[in-house]
Amino acid sequence: MTLHYRALPDLTGVDLGPLPATGSAPLWALSSNVPHLRGAALLPHGAVPTALPLLNGNYARVTKRVLDVVLASIALVLVAPLLVLMLLALWIESGNPFYSQNRLGMNGRRFRMYKLRTMVLGAEDQLEHHLDHDPAMRAEWNETQKLKLDPRITPLGRLLRKTSMDELPQIFNVLKGDMSLVGPRPMLPEQVTLYRYPQAYLGVRPGITGLWQVTARNEESFDVRASLDMRYAQRLSFKTDFKIITATFAVVLRATGY
Repeated sequence: MTLHYRALPDLTGVDLGPLPATGSAPLWALSSNVPHLRGAALLPHGAVPTALPLLNGNYARVTKRVLDVVLASIALVLVAPLLVLMLLALWIESGNPFYSQNRLGMNGRRFRMYKLRTMVLGAEDQLEHHLDHDPAMRAEWNETQKLKLDPRITPLGRLLRKTSMDELPQIFNVLKGDMSLVGPRPMLPEQVTLYRYPQAYLGVRPGITGLWQVTARNEESFDVRASLDMRYAQRLSFKTDFKIITATFAVVLRATGY
């Protein structure tokens, strides 16, 4: 299957044409301490391994991490007052202002991703109940893995999501080395079987922002998201990351999140 996405805004200068398919082996390798994620078990049916040499380059392995630590440290100092205010507001609204969830990181390593709580307590347990009682909602979830009108989101949470302010605690994930400022959107471990190009995701740290967030964002399928991650892995560079970070500010100002 060949996918075309030229209708998406080309904010990053990354070519979003048809994806190449080759028989070459991927150049990343999962570490031996995650045997449940090794080898072909990661590749969904029909997925084709693709060589991604930039994932082993100096920028991907060294420079990108140094920039992450420096820029995330500066960002933490700048947003600290705003973060404290949001924590107090969330505490008043629903109690515990933090939310964490298992996500899949580089080389298949699981980590706890931090966010500001935007849903009611026990939201994960309520998901299946809502999906079982609303076929349209079930279809939307199956296609995008998100809900545009999620009934579990609180009033303050909806505002935080629209402006992406709920992502700010992920700065701590960047400093810990779980995430990068720019990279694929963090994926739930159980979503890996839905992912068309897992090598593009698992070869880099997932990011607070990325190509998906500044192009398709909430309006496209999970399959489009996987293909955009492949495009990012094929063009990974300082120039690409800089353009994505710059485009992110415009996306946040438009408040299109949900």
